[in-house]
Amino acid sequence: MSKGYSAPEGHSGASPGRTRRKLVTRLAATAAAAAAAAPLLAGCSTGFEQGVINVYAAADGFDFVKQQAATCTEESGGKYRIQANVLPKGADDQRLQLARRLAGNDHTMDLMAMDVVWTAEFANAGWVVPVPDDLAAEVEKTNLAGPRETAMWKGPGDSEKRLYALPLWTNTQLLWYRPDLMKDTLGSSKPPKTWDQLLEDTQAIADKGGPSQIMVQAKQYEGLMVWFNSLLTSAGGTVLDPNDPSKVTLNDTPEHRAATVKALQVMRAVATAPGRDPSITQSDEGTARLGMETGKAAFELNWPFVWASARTNGATGDVAFLKDILSPYKDLLTNEDNPPTDAQLAPINKKMQKRFNFAAYPGVYPDKPARSAIGGFNLAVASTSKQPALAFEAGKCLTSESAQKMYAVSGGTPPTIASIYDDKEFKLAYPMGAEIRKALDDAGATRPASPQYQAISTLVTATLSPVDSWDPETMVDKLAEQVQRAIDGEGIIP
Repeated sequence: MSKGYSAPEGHSGASPGRTRRKLVTRLAATAAAAAAAAPLLAGCSTGFEQGVINVYAAADGFDFVKQQAATCTEESGGKYRIQANVLPKGADDQRLQLARRLAGNDHTMDLMAMDVVWTAEFANAGWVVPVPDDLAAEVEKTNLAGPRETAMWKGPGDSEKRLYALPLWTNTQLLWYRPDLMKDTLGSSKPPKTWDQLLEDTQAIADKGGPSQIMVQAKQYEGLMVWFNSLLTSAGGTVLDPNDPSKVTLNDTPEHRAATVKALQVMRAVATAPGRDPSITQSDEGTARLGMETGKAAFELNWPFVWASARTNGATGDVAFLKDILSPYKDLLTNEDNPPTDAQLAPINKKMQKRFNFAAYPGVYPDKPARSAIGGFNLAVASTSKQPALAFEAGKCLTSESAQKMYAVSGGTPPTIASIYDDKEFKLAYPMGAEIRKALDDAGATRPASPQYQAISTLVTATLSPVDSWDPETMVDKLAEQVQRAIDGEGIIP
């Protein structure tokens, strides 16, 4: 049975939306702390067992990884048994536990689900095994470019970029909007294609008595980094040189400076617009979803989990603009013991789209393609594993086409394998699948790949917060300075 996009509130299958730790140090400090804590792990280990492949996966989506682990174990014909182990819910806690086990040379850890922004850090530390060439070639052939790029890195001993993990599942943001409201107030339900159009449409709707807020993620956490990076990439800029991650490119050329300024101008315009969300400086995925569902906004930028949320809450009467069309399906949509099939959801989804619809992430310029954030998880083989070849074989099964389809249809996490987007069952579960695929067909708004990404993100979000308090022109150099500090690893960072 499918849940469609029934990811829990705030969950994107990605790093966005998770709590960001307050203090960050250089990788060396993290490794040192992990090593110091390693003796504490000895009592937790059950010991190495040949043929048993331990996979560590995040709490969000764990049940589906565990389900696939049982399938792979059976299909292996006794060659291996996959033991699924759950990591904490918070991204920072997940990262810390993995780092402690790796630094402690834990031989019981074979496979680990990694947030897409950890690849460079773990690869540079020597904590993950590069994907064998034959398997990497298969990933290259079958996976979408954006998710695949998040699993690649050029390590100290590499002559070029290579694959360090297997894409497990992915995600991206879309524009969610009220076509009925637009039709009534603007005379057209065509969604805006740029942020300037989005602001203009919102103001026009507000002038006629409609909702005036644009729901985004702007508090001091990873969601703010996602928003900034999506705008920056859409404007033609980058935080770091893709070919030289030690080089800051926010202000190194007039063109790059202009892109950064434009991205910041958009953020400032949204944060200070008449009728803006009064709590925008504390907004995250959950508050954005709630603002849309309670009728405060005509537009929302968010991950696809909002679709299932609106559908269920509309059926229970908690979304006023969906209540009349969804309340007849309340028993069907709220039956957890016997959830609706994809075929049952398809006509309901079509009705919903007349009141709550989706479109591509808005661009910054009319003549430049929009770039939306890429989230998700990749599956890597730990360098401490005593059976890496067997671990890769198990990892291939856990990330296979059938596995990813199950994660997508049952778990609500978009697949990285291109062919799944043409699958009939998938299309029923994912009415917005075409928009997601288009956003992921290229590198999208991949966040800057760097072993110091955690520090970069923390400093960028600390500098940008609160989003309604700075001037775009002067903010450019402040951001560049902070990113350089992160790269240089200048002590403890706020």
